[in-house]
Amino acid sequence: MSWLLLTGAGLLEIVWAIALKQAGGFTRLWPSLIGIVSAVISFIMLSLALKQLPVGTAYAVWVGIGALGVAIVGILALGESASPARLGLLALILIGVIGLKLVEA
Repeated sequence: MSWLLLTGAGLLEIVWAIALKQAGGFTRLWPSLIGIVSAVISFIMLSLALKQLPVGTAYAVWVGIGALGVAIVGILALGESASPARLGLLALILIGVIGLKLVEA
């Protein structure tokens, strides 16, 4: 259950980061609200996952899911660079997240 909570928290990190990008410095109401609400829920889910998981592992996975997801959204939806170097480094983040799950299982 803790890994499911952690995964959900990481996915919500993607939501709040993209929402804050769209909020334009909190000048647009709905993206701002979506960003704030999803951030709060993400933090709550992370804190619940921390009851069972080591903090270093949980935090690294949470940040990794968020960073990887935001980068992918940036590439696919926002026209950000998809250079081979960037994609390779993002693959390393994915390998790290998967590796942490495997060693903590």
